[in-house]
Amino acid sequence: MVEAVTSLAYLGPEGTFTHAAALTWADGERAVPLGTVEEVYRAVGAGEVDRGVVAIESSVEGYVVPSLDALVAADDVVAVDEVALPIAFDAFTLPADAARQDVPLAEVSAHPHGLAQCRAFVTASGLRPVPATSNAAACRDLAPGRVALGPRLCGQLYGLATLATDVQDFAGARTRFLLVGRRSVAPTLPATSDVRRWRSMVAITPAVIGPGVLARITAAFGERGVNMSSLITRPLKAQEGTYVFVVTFDGAPWEPEVRGLLTQLLAAGDWLKTLGVVPVTDLADPELDLAGVPVGSVRTGGSDDALAAGLLW
Repeated sequence: MVEAVTSLAYLGPEGTFTHAAALTWADGERAVPLGTVEEVYRAVGAGEVDRGVVAIESSVEGYVVPSLDALVAADDVVAVDEVALPIAFDAFTLPADAARQDVPLAEVSAHPHGLAQCRAFVTASGLRPVPATSNAAACRDLAPGRVALGPRLCGQLYGLATLATDVQDFAGARTRFLLVGRRSVAPTLPATSDVRRWRSMVAITPAVIGPGVLARITAAFGERGVNMSSLITRPLKAQEGTYVFVVTFDGAPWEPEVRGLLTQLLAAGDWLKTLGVVPVTDLADPELDLAGVPVGSVRTGGSDDALAAGLLW
């Protein structure tokens, strides 16, 4: 990871998982909470802060679309580092509600991703789910008769009573956070780091759409021996039927095989934009957990009936 920074913005308020991620790069005095992801990118791009921190991907809910779209749209901001943190939720009430057993609890509040990651608890509690702008905001603004879901840090910050601990559906859930800075920072990374492996994220906008466009792009990665780990399709705003492909892959733009790949895509007429280049710390390739394979999936060796049901052929 890169060294600690002098000033850093993150999606507030205090107590969010993003706040916890920010503390891995800067201490509390240096971390500045802002109201939206767009404000974080704007502050970095305008030079008001040195770096910013945003959540980009949950191992349960997938990509955080507002963060991804804001990164694609940002003019002078690029990801330069990342950290993955375990995500665990506690359920909180106001101390006064906890002291009085006869107080009826009617609602449970958290960020929509938080509610989704604690679906079993929400369902079992019988409480009405109420989305909040963030898990920390749900805890900070907790009202009588309501339960809030959030990081354990929130209970300490806002003086709440703990109703239950570890109420998330999946143990071991993690969220990936990006450290973003101005684009002028990225070219200095290889000269100031002893990192052996890099991971990049690039936005690819095809000049011509139609049959075979995505196949051509993915084939270029295979031809150059560049491992693609993720591909997300995002629509071009207000342009129906046109898309940006956001691709995450192993390697950095200054490495010969990646530079050759990007040159090949440019030669095809595609528009390219590097969104991030981050050091890789998870050197081992993850193993597939068969429990996570979608129910009803089939593979070679299954019965004819199972194949017919799974593939609808």
